[in-house]
Amino acid sequence: MSDHQPIIREDVQGFLALANSLPKPERLDPIEQRVGYLGLKQMTEADPREMAVIKNLTCPGPAGGIPVRFYDVRENRDPSPVILFFHGGGYVIGDLDTHHSLCTELSAELDLPVLAVDYRLAPEHPFPAAPDDCEAAARWLAGSPAELNRKVTGLVTIGGSAGGNLATVTARALMDRPAAAPMLLQVLLYPATDESQDGSMEKFAEDHLLTKAVMEWFYSLYQPKSGDPRAFPLHASAKGMCPAIVATAGLDPLQDQGRRMAAKLVDAGVDTLYLHIEGMTHDFSTTRKALPSAAAAVAKIISAMKLMLTKV
Repeated sequence: MSDHQPIIREDVQGFLALANSLPKPERLDPIEQRVGYLGLKQMTEADPREMAVIKNLTCPGPAGGIPVRFYDVRENRDPSPVILFFHGGGYVIGDLDTHHSLCTELSAELDLPVLAVDYRLAPEHPFPAAPDDCEAAARWLAGSPAELNRKVTGLVTIGGSAGGNLATVTARALMDRPAAAPMLLQVLLYPATDESQDGSMEKFAEDHLLTKAVMEWFYSLYQPKSGDPRAFPLHASAKGMCPAIVATAGLDPLQDQGRRMAAKLVDAGVDTLYLHIEGMTHDFSTTRKALPSAAAAVAKIISAMKLMLTKV
């Protein structure tokens, strides 16, 4: 991290003032935190796009059924890739509803189906429940299950924060042990990738939405194993990985983690597109109503996805 003063966009300044006035999440129990997170998204996120298909389903998982939600802007379609979406929230909060609008945006703008996964959360289900569920959902989706009435030709994993972590962990699992449909692209939005506590984690430790204390609280409940590549994918090999998009935010404690992940992919010869959104907070992809600049950033990421998918 450089020592220059960070840029803060004008619309972000007001948003941070609101966020900093709310009760500190580390003082709440997980149930209260989940309710508060959903309420925040209802205030700050854009309205959902109209879909031809929205289905709540269950796919098989290692500990029972995993709730999933299937979206498609088209009633029917020819064989195509499907986007596999993993929500953020530190492995403790977030669900199908907190990221519902973003999933509709992805389907509408990319003209592709989306499957969102409601993986098990900590502390009720600590590591490795989340990556286990995400891999199981990916393998189920790759098999073109009858419930979706779609022929799946390939997978695009995407998520933000903890979801970005799970997107690359799942991609690695499917590259190591291929599923019925290939991995085409991984899209990592401000991902959590390692255990680092310095650099951007220290610089933006407080007052920039996500805080260092909150990350510590999340990990105390998630209980990841240090050095485990399924918990911290920066420790995994990047050799042979599918193409990637990595996006970081300029005011984010996780900025350096995403930057290091992008560098590792590039060094391994992986076709990688790196986007740095200066002056933006963590979790910007679900603040599009509150932040016009966040809406523009999401549009840029979707354009990058279109570009990368033309190569496969």
